[in-house]
Amino acid sequence: MRALMELGGTGVVVCDVGGLGPPGLGIVDLLARLELAARRAGGRIRLRDPDPALPALLDLLGLRFQVEGQAEEGEPALGVEEAVETGDPAV
Repeated sequence: MRALMELGGTGVVVCDVGGLGPPGLGIVDLLARLELAARRAGGRIRLRDPDPALPALLDLLGLRFQVEGQAEEGEPALGVEEAVETGDPAV
């Protein structure tokens, strides 16, 4: 895992899960173990082309994974700007 992250240079390993089919607990276990290994090596994994049910299942189990093409947590989506209307009460 560490060698893969060094090759990528960003600390992120892209895991193509497009051919896995419908998600099950075996896939969840594998991805959780890969993410743990990546974090221990100072990086993360990012999912490419997941079945639409996979991110929902991971979220249901409390596991957070980055998915290619989605904004990272804390980032606004591309092309979206936040605007503040004057006169809005502070939250």
